[in-house]
Amino acid sequence: MINNKAMKVLIVKTSSMGDVIHTLPALTDAQKAIPNIQFDWVVEEAFAEIPCWHSAVNRVIPVAIRRWRKHLFKRQTWREWQDYVKQLREEEYDAVIDAQGLIKSAVLVTKQARGTKYGYDKHSVREGLSSWFYDKTFSIAYQQHAVERIRRLFAEALGYALPQTIGDYGIAPHFVKQPQNSIAYMVAIHSTTRADKHWKEAYWEELIRSVTMQGLSVHLPWGNAEEKARAERLAKVSADVVVLPKLTLAELAQEIANAKVVVSVDTGLSHLTAALDKPNVILYGATDPKLIGAYGKNQHYLMGSGMENILPYRVLQVLENEL
Repeated sequence: MINNKAMKVLIVKTSSMGDVIHTLPALTDAQKAIPNIQFDWVVEEAFAEIPCWHSAVNRVIPVAIRRWRKHLFKRQTWREWQDYVKQLREEEYDAVIDAQGLIKSAVLVTKQARGTKYGYDKHSVREGLSSWFYDKTFSIAYQQHAVERIRRLFAEALGYALPQTIGDYGIAPHFVKQPQNSIAYMVAIHSTTRADKHWKEAYWEELIRSVTMQGLSVHLPWGNAEEKARAERLAKVSADVVVLPKLTLAELAQEIANAKVVVSVDTGLSHLTAALDKPNVILYGATDPKLIGAYGKNQHYLMGSGMENILPYRVLQVLENEL
């Protein structure tokens, strides 16, 4: 399929934040291999900012599957659905790549789009029935990182050789860097949706105390009232701790892009940090990050049988090389 004419491709990767971010290196590969390639991207409305940061993305088509499911019988839902399908079908694509691999995305997105449809075969996809909706499928081994699976899917679908280099997310240039004389800071991403992925506040306090004593400020983001309250408690450790205001995803990405280093629990923002090429210490507890962890340069995994077993001194040992 590879040639010199402009190619228009639709990406189906609707959620979650980490999954959306994991797709970005495949766009960079394709952009380097195929001149003038342009991508449109169907993505959940909550993550619609992310694809816009990549220079190969022409148009973002927001979808609200999560919200529509909750309000299935409301007239507004069906109006939004009709507007979405109309927007989706405006273009005849050279390729529609379903990197989501779910029945709901295949039915509600891939099936509705116009163009030859590509995806994982029934043995390589999370929900085998979704492969019925593709015109051409590919066998992509599971035992590799999610980023590499998606890169391989794009290479197979679009007909270029898979690069052997580490994937490049391609979004770091979108964010303006601070001047070098700015005060250096660490971002501490302390919030996550699952209780078993939280790190003890006492551990955060010990880490913050040690880092600020070394002359580094610590910035604490938050997304809801509970997270803000935790950030305010942690800020009492030192005058060099900043509780950030409520930020949009783009504003938070800018904050991370200008940081010296990041320490994060297992959450979507750890993947965003990796995508911005920032040194990142990620605390995984019992989660195995081999296939779905933060991917990229300077991504340091700390694991234990539980989050309580990842002690602050281990984080500080890794940070010694970054501070």
